[in-house]
Amino acid sequence: MGLLLLIVLILLLIGGVPTWPYSRNWGYGPSGAIAVVLIVVIVLLLMGYIPRTF
Repeated sequence: MGLLLLIVLILLLIGGVPTWPYSRNWGYGPSGAIAVVLIVVIVLLLMGYIPRTF
């Protein structure tokens, strides 16, 4: 489960980079959502709900 979660987070981080002209006007929306997901995952890791082993 941990490896799958890591792969999904990496794909989200790559997807949050505004590379197309129409997505440059989105502002902090995509990266802010990814940051919230990343913080939740870190908290769950620290609390022991997600195993640390890959």
